[in-house]
Amino acid sequence: MAEPAARTATYADILSAPPRLVAELIDGALVTHPRPVPRHAAAALSLGGELAGPYQKGRGGPGGWVFLVEPELHFGLNVVVPDLAGWRRERLNTLPKTAWIETPPDWVCEVLSPATEYFGRGPKRRIYADAGVPHLWLVDPRVQVLEGLQLTAGQWLLTRTVAGADPVALPPFTASPFSLGLLWPFDEPIDPNAQPNS
Repeated sequence: MAEPAARTATYADILSAPPRLVAELIDGALVTHPRPVPRHAAAALSLGGELAGPYQKGRGGPGGWVFLVEPELHFGLNVVVPDLAGWRRERLNTLPKTAWIETPPDWVCEVLSPATEYFGRGPKRRIYADAGVPHLWLVDPRVQVLEGLQLTAGQWLLTRTVAGADPVALPPFTASPFSLGLLWPFDEPIDPNAQPNS
């Protein structure tokens, strides 16, 4: 006897998910994960604060951007929720009245955790590329690393990896560098050159 075809998840599944979970539609499946743990949330908030001053408010930087925390992005049948996203103001000059945004961001950031790393590095990265998002940052607070990726000819290219407390000046945010160590407010920055204990 043939197996019944798997049902494609819909937006109704997102609406019926428990409110304590982040719910996304990825390749026809409902994917849920817990709200971010404090270390994850602190890194996302710190990064958003470092970028908002110079790039959104124009304080010591060029301005011209708008940033959102955990926006719901609709790309066709996929619904994804990055930790942070940014749009150049000329591309998103007003916020929609819906709970979601269909205009692809110019930059997204995924803060990785054990619950989200597979999707952040795998399906969501592909979904962002298919939507034409030009810049993706992957932040891993567990090892204090930021990877900057740029979409080139439909493929992600790693532009640079920053670790510990190294300065961050990665595309598209090169005008106002800041220390990556600011993302780890309760941790000493890890020295990426230190030898592991034997």
